[in-house]
Amino acid sequence: MEWKPHITVATVVEDNGRFLMVEEYSGERAVLNQPAGHLDPNETLIEAAIRETLEETGYDVELTGVIGIYLYTAPSNGVTYQRVCFAGKAVKHHPEYTLDTGIIGPQWLTRDELIAQRQRWRSELSLQCIDDYLSGQLFDLTLIRPSV
Repeated sequence: MEWKPHITVATVVEDNGRFLMVEEYSGERAVLNQPAGHLDPNETLIEAAIRETLEETGYDVELTGVIGIYLYTAPSNGVTYQRVCFAGKAVKHHPEYTLDTGIIGPQWLTRDELIAQRQRWRSELSLQCIDDYLSGQLFDLTLIRPSV
């Protein structure tokens, strides 16, 4: 088997102590995740994060920084993901936007509300990214360099 990591992006969007989460289906089960997804061909990481957030939540976001870069191997399937997680702020909601297949919809949850639903997390990375965001250490977006 050829090992091939998957490049993904995610966003942490906070508004008055609530975080924008996505309720989505993973198989037959409804789970919670951050707006997140795979990098598409000919797309920058920043473009991917903005696109994925809109496609999964109906929100336009303005990215404000880089929270971190994470390497995660999913115990469910053994796939390794490299996640670049961004901080952002919600700019505009498009309630009429048709969300991606498998997405139930956006939810605004506090950290405590998210912890209370631990059994519904798609990945442990969700809380890790939120906690790293709450630590206050953000990296400038210029950390992300487009290809030349």
